[in-house]
Amino acid sequence: MKITVLSGDGIGPEVTREAVKVLTSVSSVFGINIDFDEQLVGSAAIDACGDPLPKATADSCEAADAVLLGAVGAPKHDHLPPDQRPEKGLLRLRTLLGGFANLRPAKAIPSLLEASPLRREVFEGTDILIVRELLGGLYFGEPRGTKDGGKTAYNTMVYSESEIERVARIAFEAARLRKKKLTSVDKANVLEVSRLWRETVVRVSKDYPDVTVDHLFVDACAMMLATNPSRFDVVLTENLFGDILSDEAAVLTGSLGTLASATIGGKIDLYEPVHGSAPDIAGKNIANPIGAIASAAMLLRYTARHETAAACIELAIEKALEEGHRSADLAGNSPATSTTVLGDIIANRAVEAAAGHSATA
Repeated sequence: MKITVLSGDGIGPEVTREAVKVLTSVSSVFGINIDFDEQLVGSAAIDACGDPLPKATADSCEAADAVLLGAVGAPKHDHLPPDQRPEKGLLRLRTLLGGFANLRPAKAIPSLLEASPLRREVFEGTDILIVRELLGGLYFGEPRGTKDGGKTAYNTMVYSESEIERVARIAFEAARLRKKKLTSVDKANVLEVSRLWRETVVRVSKDYPDVTVDHLFVDACAMMLATNPSRFDVVLTENLFGDILSDEAAVLTGSLGTLASATIGGKIDLYEPVHGSAPDIAGKNIANPIGAIASAAMLLRYTARHETAAACIELAIEKALEEGHRSADLAGNSPATSTTVLGDIIANRAVEAAAGHSATA
């Protein structure tokens, strides 16, 4: 495989380095050959060439099988116009790659239940996959802008039936591989877009009679994520709702640092941790690399189509946590494990799992 690595800004280079380390270690056991091409994006790219998504980066991404991203954003560029900021490079990248389905898992890891803000009996057993539509809705709809000298602002939520159907089918296919349950989230009581969303999901569901479907308004879903998260399996929703709900689900796990994501459906798949660039802790070797490493596992699952290799990495993450290795965001008052050491431990556990599987295969 050809993988373009965009470490990005802040803690991005630190956590991405560990993800590449683990990915390389496990892939070598299974004979998966990977060529990495490192390129600039975001604030680092602005500093180097004045563009948050340089042509060299775009060309490398388009020639790759997958893109592994760290994080984008730096306060020093907050003064720039919106279309020149580091985050604009990420939006342009998503559009370039064409991925319209963002997959965000949130799972209760037994050894981390004490880190969740929810009581153990509420969160235990939770295993959610949020499928968020990524290229439509308020973030991309036109017209948008301001008027009356900036005293009035407007955005437009727009979805076509085809946009809804294509992301719905990815969610249904994912549900078939899990518990065969899908919850579609909308605001169909007040929004015409949501009514089209619900009608389309209902129609598509007829092609998946083995998957149980229910529908929730977004406010009810937000409440249930905090009161009964284990009721969910696959959650399908549009761009803005998915952005908010996936962050809520991520917080329930105890730390954004543990959460991965995959953006699929387009020309090239994009993998990145859910967390941001966290410039306040950059360069201190204390960032949590688990989200980035778990994103590498998703890359093996969805792009390489190597479920066993992906599972070995996920097993290694849980094993390291069970052994008490905690990055600063999870350590509490206990001694924290550094970014690089935690990456080494997970890489070693992943290789052990991969070697064990190869020996019995």
